[in-house]
Amino acid sequence: MDKTTAIPIDPAAANAAGTSGRGRAAERRGMAVIPYRESRLKGIAQSLALPVIVLILWEIAGRAGLIMSGILPYPSLVAQGWWTWAFGENVMGLNAYAGTWAENAFNSFERVAKGYAVAILIGVPVGVIIGWSKLAARIVDPTIQSMRPIPITAWLPFSIALFGIRDFGAIFLIALGAFYPIVVNATHGARDVSTNLIRAAAMMGANRRQMLFRVVFPSALPAIFTGMRIGLGIAWTAVIVAEMVAVKSGLGYVLWDAYYVGRMDIVIADMVSIGILGFMSDWLIVQLQNYCLKWKQQR
Repeated sequence: MDKTTAIPIDPAAANAAGTSGRGRAAERRGMAVIPYRESRLKGIAQSLALPVIVLILWEIAGRAGLIMSGILPYPSLVAQGWWTWAFGENVMGLNAYAGTWAENAFNSFERVAKGYAVAILIGVPVGVIIGWSKLAARIVDPTIQSMRPIPITAWLPFSIALFGIRDFGAIFLIALGAFYPIVVNATHGARDVSTNLIRAAAMMGANRRQMLFRVVFPSALPAIFTGMRIGLGIAWTAVIVAEMVAVKSGLGYVLWDAYYVGRMDIVIADMVSIGILGFMSDWLIVQLQNYCLKWKQQR
């Protein structure tokens, strides 16, 4: 009968081997993190390279007198005016813009948020129903498509006549501008649902309501988010147009007023502010999209 020979194991050696294995695993994880961070930093540097070069050339041309600073102030003058606009004090009423940036930016952001929310609450359900129901498409879609080419500026007189010089007029224009891309993309998303999914849900006994909420709407979400991002850009365009005419506060109002009095540094700072706020709000929508569409990213 064969005898099994017991081989003695040194506990210290085993512990060292286990520790070494864990160390190698941690080292591999660290090596995986470092290239990722380096790629992120490299991507950020590449994204900032062109704007930085443009700003440097613009500053040099401005200081050399190649550009009229009264028409196109160079970046350091814009930064100085922006700083006063954001943090300055209006001493004896000499600078009407001093310290008013935050208030005007908040007013514009609040109007965009309200109008955009109205556009989503109406546009998404209407678009999904149009894409899902042939009857709704025949009744509602022709009216929407006939009104969609009308630009936001054409609605300004109607908005002022109906709501006056008040916030609600600006919110109406923002909601109207954001509504059309949202409803159109939601419609196409609902129409493009795979027939195999519809058949599978029907075979499993899903009724029409369950099919709409559990199959059609989730499948249409990528197109809906695309429409929401497009609508958000139009919402920021609409708020500037509305504030130039229909209200007396916000970044759009400051933009037009600063141009009227010849403060081009404030005009440029205002434009950059709009771009930053628009970028931030779009980033929020992208994060929401990534959260809601995890199922799509994990396939």
